[in-house]
Amino acid sequence: MGILCTCGVLVNNAVSTNNNVKFEGQNGTTKGDLTYNADVCVSTLETSTLSLNFVDTETGANSFTFTANSITSVTCKQEGQNCVVTVDGTGLVNGEQFAFEAVFRDQVASAANDNVQSFVITGFFDQNGAAPVPQGTIIALGCQ
Repeated sequence: MGILCTCGVLVNNAVSTNNNVKFEGQNGTTKGDLTYNADVCVSTLETSTLSLNFVDTETGANSFTFTANSITSVTCKQEGQNCVVTVDGTGLVNGEQFAFEAVFRDQVASAANDNVQSFVITGFFDQNGAAPVPQGTIIALGCQ
């Protein structure tokens, strides 16, 4: 029998297209597509995984993949019928380590998109607002 996850999030290839994101040290925004994956549980932080892939659809110059290498905190908060999961830690982009915070919102209403409220890689990247992803691609654990 597996470990019950009291707080966490499962994200399976959640894609949000045509987002205007910000890069540290660059003026303006860059348009591109975001793909999120996560298997995070507060009781198994050492084996939890999280990644973000950004494809620059304007120039291609800013495309990157971020992979978490240490998840230090997971919090779950009930907001009405929805569940918001915040994940903090550190990860790598091209071998360089950065701190990050990702906030996932699992919408209960079937007509509503799930969304990634924010994804900030400190000193490198900010998705610059909420990114809608298809309903059901974010599954929050622990708000029930």
